Amino acid sequence: MTHELKQIIEAALQNQDNGKQSVLASVVDLEGSSYRKPGVRMLITEDGAMVGAVSGGCVEKEVLRRAQSVFLSGESKVMVYDGRYRLGCEGSLYILIETFFVSEELKTAFFHNIENRKTINIESYFKKEDDAIGYFGSIIRFENNREFTFSEMFKPTKIQAELNIFSQTLPPCFKLLIIGGEHDAVKLCKMASLLGWEVDVVTSMSDPKVLHDFPGAKSVIASTPEAFNTSKIDSECSVVLMTHNYAQDLRYLLKLKDCKLAYIGILGSVKRRQQLQSELFEYIEDLEESLLESIHSPAGLNIGAVTPEEIALSILSEILAVNRNREPFSLKTLNGKLHC
Repeated sequence: MTHELKQIIEAALQNQDNGKQSVLASVVDLEGSSYRKPGVRMLITEDGAMVGAVSGGCVEKEVLRRAQSVFLSGESKVMVYDGRYRLGCEGSLYILIETFFVSEELKTAFFHNIENRKTINIESYFKKEDDAIGYFGSIIRFENNREFTFSEMFKPTKIQAELNIFSQTLPPCFKLLIIGGEHDAVKLCKMASLLGWEVDVVTSMSDPKVLHDFPGAKSVIASTPEAFNTSKIDSECSVVLMTHNYAQDLRYLLKLKDCKLAYIGILGSVKRRQQLQSELFEYIEDLEESLLESIHSPAGLNIGAVTPEEIALSILSEILAVNRNREPFSLKTLNGKLHC
């Protein structure tokens, strides 16, 4: 959800440049089950435009209607949306609505954190009561204990002790590193960017590409395996090797061996995977089992994918399942609640 907050802050800054007010709606508590969970947010502009979502689309109009008083008075409020009789989600959402202004200091600190892939902490103070109006609001904290509020009217020193607190830690934006520059890599890049993932692409020195060639990418560089810098690869990152060159894939695998990744996807056949694993044993003394477990080849889930777009979907689905610690299966087999 870090990428959603990034989109909200970018939209708020654009509103400020255009002289428009913004309010922030945050789901801060949930009783029962719901489509989305506490910690999701939506920005509302005074002209009714919205960025982000707090549900699957059924709650937003009600939030927009009840946010109007916050635009008029500047006072924060809490609304409760009971979805049991309207959504079939068997739950009630508690939504904090507060004015939202991004100062220059907050802007600088936020994007510094994003660029340097640091965690972000947010605390929201509220009352579990429908149509409650009061001294509610949120505090966002960065490294070195730097903290800011979303409203100039909300001061941490005046927070009432009896208020409820929703705390959230946001990890760095999820990153996908694609190594390869062919047509299938372009499709994977574009689809991953739609998920809000940061996408970095590495192409070969013999056939370098530029950012324009990869819609949705954050960066595109040409490199060799030996020259590639792995220092910015962290636990919130997955890698897909799609060079279509066995020797290149092996060299990049050797470069990535110490990165402690949950997922390394490699295109190719089962026989090719077995050959790669055999050569890894030859090149690496004391080969860790965790490296072998992280290698997924052929990359992707078995969903009958044929086209480059379908193959990209199968790979992205597998990456998501691995990083969320889920074993894929059909949801139709579930009994009971789906979102709980």
